[in-house]
Amino acid sequence: MDYIVRAPQSLDMIPSTWYNILPDLPEKIPPMKTPNGETVKPGMLELLFARELIRQEFSMERYISIPSKLRRLYMELGRPTPLLRARNLEEYLDTPAIILYKYEGVTPTGSHKVNTAIAQAYYSRLEGVKRLVTETGAGQWGSALSLAGALMGIKIRVYMVRVSYYQKPYRRIIMELYGAEVYPSPSNLTNTGRMFLKENPDHPGSLGIAISEAIEDALSDQDTKYSLGSVLNHVLLHQTIIGLEAKKQLDELGLYPDIVIGCVGGGSNFAGLTYPFIHDKLKGSSNTRFIAVEPLSIPTMTKGIYRYDYGDSAGLTPLIKMYTLGHNYIPPPIHAGGLRYHGLAPSLSILLKNRIIEAKSYSQVDIFSAAQLFAKTEGIIPAPESAHAVKAVVEEAIKARENGREIVILFNLSGHGLLDLAGYDEYLKNNIK
Repeated sequence: MDYIVRAPQSLDMIPSTWYNILPDLPEKIPPMKTPNGETVKPGMLELLFARELIRQEFSMERYISIPSKLRRLYMELGRPTPLLRARNLEEYLDTPAIILYKYEGVTPTGSHKVNTAIAQAYYSRLEGVKRLVTETGAGQWGSALSLAGALMGIKIRVYMVRVSYYQKPYRRIIMELYGAEVYPSPSNLTNTGRMFLKENPDHPGSLGIAISEAIEDALSDQDTKYSLGSVLNHVLLHQTIIGLEAKKQLDELGLYPDIVIGCVGGGSNFAGLTYPFIHDKLKGSSNTRFIAVEPLSIPTMTKGIYRYDYGDSAGLTPLIKMYTLGHNYIPPPIHAGGLRYHGLAPSLSILLKNRIIEAKSYSQVDIFSAAQLFAKTEGIIPAPESAHAVKAVVEEAIKARENGREIVILFNLSGHGLLDLAGYDEYLKNNIK
């Protein structure tokens, strides 16, 4: 068996539901709070999100139906994505492990982000929203929402973290080709942006600042809603289509993973692949290990504190209980811009707290080295974010060789790196720190 590819031929091949992990968590997620300690009720979020997305955020239904129109859109955008075997990498590492990866880079925007972008735009359109505002780090999320806006006829404005805006100009061009407005954050368009620029005219920006700008913008216009690419439950919920597909594909091969690996910023792509498998572990039907990988320079999971904190830098969001480095933390300008976030999704925080998942962190040099090995053996250049998962895969495959264990390793290659070549160029020139 070299690989399995599922071509999008019929709606029967697209999952009919998303998986909601909330009813299966080992403990309840503490409620969101206002600054004065009041519990946030669903109605309080209606200025920001479409009502159906708020319903999904708080829902305790284990499975939530995917509308037939959305399933058709998923199919048209390349779902189900292929499950591939990294046989050449296995041979290079001389490992008895089977290495499989779910490849989300085949979507039009080259990453998993479109799975929730199209859903959020769909529900917003149904409720008459005319404009969506968001933030983006490396640009995968901004690209995905820009495409979703074009397909749904909704205007899109994106606040792109300033360092990524200049590091990754092609991501900006893609967003603008889809018709979106894109501004480097911090910007002069909002009070938040102007405040940070006054402190430092060369501010590199952060996802926390960009979120603050997007929320401030959305609150200024009654026809505008805010759209989020990670962290909250409804976002992670939409991404579980990845893991649900993977379970079906593995079942056809007669395989089940011993280890599942993904990179983590806020947590959306990791949750998207792992949550349907974590369901089995929480129910006692598997003993799979789950490894979440973050940058060494942004150690939210490995050094963060589990406490209430704002999801943005200006304190415009409700207080969320999560592992956090602090909402004032300004991450260094690493090339994995999608992982430059100070906090961790609340549901993922619960799993980390209860040791259902493991956390690892790696340096930029290590992850680019692993990505180059993957490119040389498998031909696909991973996004710097996904390269964190690749590094962990290589380590676990080597351990399997040393221990003589025949195991199945599954990971999420959540995006390609064809628009991240400037970072690879820096790596090849030994300029990566």
